[in-house]
Amino acid sequence: MHNPQDQRTHKQKRLKMTIDHRIVLNETKDYIFITLGLVLYAFGWAVFLLPYQIVSGGVTGFSAIIFYASGFKVENTYLFINIALLALALKALGTKFLVKTVYAIVALYFLLKFAQWVIPLGADGHPVKIMGEGQDFMSLIIGCCITGTSLAIVFLNNGSTGGTDIIAAAVNKYHNFSLGQVLIFVDFIIIGSCFFFPQFGTLIERTHKVVFGFCTMVIENYMLDYVMNRRRESVQFMIFSQKYQEIANAIGTEMDHGVTILDGHGWYTGKDMKVLCILAKKNESVTIFRLIKIIDPNAFVSQSSVIGVYGEGFDAIKVKIPKKK
Repeated sequence: MHNPQDQRTHKQKRLKMTIDHRIVLNETKDYIFITLGLVLYAFGWAVFLLPYQIVSGGVTGFSAIIFYASGFKVENTYLFINIALLALALKALGTKFLVKTVYAIVALYFLLKFAQWVIPLGADGHPVKIMGEGQDFMSLIIGCCITGTSLAIVFLNNGSTGGTDIIAAAVNKYHNFSLGQVLIFVDFIIIGSCFFFPQFGTLIERTHKVVFGFCTMVIENYMLDYVMNRRRESVQFMIFSQKYQEIANAIGTEMDHGVTILDGHGWYTGKDMKVLCILAKKNESVTIFRLIKIIDPNAFVSQSSVIGVYGEGFDAIKVKIPKKK
C-alpha cells in the first residue's frame, strides 16, 4: 500500500514543479514581447520621426531635442537620464520591474544606436526621409502609431522603456490615472521646452515644432491607451448546460480559471438547474467557446462586455481611502 504522506509529498512536488514551470514560461514570454516592443519603437522612431526632426515626448523625445539642438548623441542622453531614474523605479515599483526596466534601457540604447546606423544618409548627411519631402505630418502619424503600440506591448508584459514610463507606471500603480494621461502631462512639459532652444530658429519655427510635438503626444498616447484597454477588456459568460460540471472542470483545469456555479430555475420547464458564471479577458473568449462546444454543442451561452473587473487576476482597485483621524 502507498503511504498517504508520501502521496501528499509527491503531489506537492509536482505542484511546485508546475508552478515553477509556469513562472519561467511567463517570464520568458514577457522578455520576448518586451524585446518585440522595443524593436518596433526603435524602428518607428528612427525611420519616421528622426529624419523629419519631429519632437516627441518621453526621455527619447527629450534626448532628440538635445540632439537636434546640439548634435549630442540621442542614445547617450537617453542612457544618462535613465540611470538617474532607476532609483525611483526600485523604490516605487520593486525589484522585478527594475530588472525588466534595466533590460529595456540597455536593449533600447543599442537598438537606437543600431537603427541610426542602418538608416541610410542623404547627400546632406542627414537620415533619408522615407516618406519624401513635405510629408512631415504623414510620417508623424505613422511613426506615432508604431511607437504608441510598441509602448503598450512593453507595458502589457510588465516592462518599461525607462524614463517617463517609470513615472507613469509609478503613478498608475497607486492612483486611478491611465498611463496615457500621466505621459501626456510629462510630455507636455518636455515638448514645451522647445520654446527655450534658439537653435530651432525663430519663434514661428519653434511654435511649429511644438505644435507637431503636441500632435505626436496625442496620437502616441491615444494608441497606448487604445491597445492597452483592448487587451484588458473583460467579458462575462453565463452558461446554461446539463453538463455544467464537465464544462466547469475543463475551464478550471485547461485555463486555470475560476468558475462560479449559480442556482437557477427555469420558468418554462419549472426545473432547477445550474448556471456557470465566468469573468474572463476578451482574448480568452475563443478558448472558452471551444471548450463549451467540445463538451456540449447544445449549451446556451450568453456573453456580455463588462465595464471593469477588479480583483485577483484582473485590475487592481485604485481608490484613495481616507485616513482615520
